[in-house]
Order: sequence, then structure tokens, then C-alpha cells
Amino acid sequence: MSGPLFAFDQVEVRFGGLRALSGFSMEVEEGTIHALIGPNGAGKSTAFNCASRFYKPFQGDVVFQGKSLLPAKPAAIAKIGIARTFQNVELFGRMSVLENVLVGMTPQLGSYLPFAPSARRARIEREARRDAEALLEEFGLSEFRDTPAEELDFGRQKMLDVARALACKPKLLLLDEPAAGLRNREIAALDTMLVELCRNRGMTIILVEHVMQLVMSIADRITVLNFGAKIAEGTPDEIKAHPEVIEAYLGTGHA
Repeated sequence: MSGPLFAFDQVEVRFGGLRALSGFSMEVEEGTIHALIGPNGAGKSTAFNCASRFYKPFQGDVVFQGKSLLPAKPAAIAKIGIARTFQNVELFGRMSVLENVLVGMTPQLGSYLPFAPSARRARIEREARRDAEALLEEFGLSEFRDTPAEELDFGRQKMLDVARALACKPKLLLLDEPAAGLRNREIAALDTMLVELCRNRGMTIILVEHVMQLVMSIADRITVLNFGAKIAEGTPDEIKAHPEVIEAYLGTGHA
């Protein structure tokens, strides 16, 4: 495939008279971690909602693997190869940790599993459980496999949220503030895990995050939004020195 894996192309989103995104473009190369940052209300979650088809842009396009996502229904996005987490963790609280991960596999399995011959269905279910157990091991959740998700501490709920997103084996992972509310050691573990996903498995990640410690550590490229418009894009070193980024985050009177 030539060109970027994913792109926003002149996307505009309006809510009445408010422009949440204004001519927003961003290209994401395969196998990279691309951070999307900006102050609260800058339009970051709106961009994610366009990518996952919860919003339809007023104009512009959202492209994945060279094809527009706009004709796709939201329920089809995971099958296409895109998974997402949310700023507020949305787990099935009364279901076990293992069951939550298995639910994440349904976009790939659910369309044909009920109709498969019994022997094949048993094999598919066995393989799905094996893959789910492997994810729990990777995320340090194996000992909680039978624990209701609502009983996990917040840090482990965040890890479970990412594990469930990965269960459908996406090509592109959209992470909405995965480090929010985590302690320093948990952020360090998240840092290691995301780099491993990208470098060793070829995963492509778009990261919306306010924890600059994480962003500057792992991002290959950073795009900065403010009031719905892109104000800067570049490497972490370029972004740290960009005057418009400094103004957006610190104000014109910073010392």
C-alpha cells in the first residue's frame, strides 16, 4: 500500500454555529505512534468520533488503507481493522475480566460463529479463549480473569480497556487518554507496552493524551489542535519548541 495508513482530509465538523474541527488534515504512517494533543475542547475527541464513525463530517474525508471510511457504519469499524478506547472507561462491569476480552473478539468471530458446525465452533471458541488468556497474561491481569471488571482498581481497568481493544487484532488502535488517572509506575508500564506494540508487532497507534511525559517519550510524530484547527505538527523536539504550541498551553505571558 502506498501512502499513509490513515488520514483526516480537510475534515470539518459543526455543532450549530460551533466549528469543532475546521479543515483538519493529518496523515498517519503505518507502524508509528502518532500523538494528537491540544487543550481541552480543542477537537481531539471529535476527531476520534469521526474516525470511529460516531460523527459524520460536514465536509472532508476520513481515509483508512486508501479507502474512505464515511460509507461504513460504526459497527463495521472494528471489522475493517480499527479499534478504540474511550476517555471514560466503558467496561462491562458485572462480566469477568476474561469475558470482557472475549467480547472484544466478537467483531471478528460473531458473524459466523453461531452458524459454524459444532466441531468447528468448539475449535473457534477454544482458540478465542486461548488468545484472550494470552492478552490477560500480557497485561498482568491473569490472576483477575474471573473477577468482575467493576471490582478492579482504576489502573487495571485501564489496562483491561486496552486489552479488549486489542482483542479484535486491529491494524490501527485509537487510544483516548489511556494515561489519565494512572500513577507514575502505571504510566511507565503503559509506555513500555505501547512501544512494544508498535515496534515489535507493527501496530499503528493514534494517541490522544494530556500526559506529556508519555507523549514525548513514545510519539514518532505529534499533531497539535487548538480551537478545532491544526496549529503545529512535527517530531516531539520540534513540538516542544514550537511557539504556537507554547502559547496554546501556557499563554502569552509565560516566563
